[in-house]
Amino acid sequence: MPQRKSGVDELQKNYRNRMHNLNIKTDLRKTIKKFLGSVTAKNKTEAVADLRLVYKKLDKAVKSNILSKNTVARRKSRFTKILTGIEA
Repeated sequence: MPQRKSGVDELQKNYRNRMHNLNIKTDLRKTIKKFLGSVTAKNKTEAVADLRLVYKKLDKAVKSNILSKNTVARRKSRFTKILTGIEA
């Protein structure tokens, strides 16, 4: 436990930021799971709409420094490849 007031404030700030980032990551995982479920069900129109939402959430994660730019680019590429697999 911190001894000084500034340390206590810093601890509270770190906790608050951690919870905020955790909420964003959890929401992103749920959206990805929904997208993969619609791909598994071969529902292309729903999968396209879900992929657009996944892109949006990934871009927001980059904007708020939760995920790196290259990680998001790699995931977008993989999800797009999965979506094109439905058509073939």
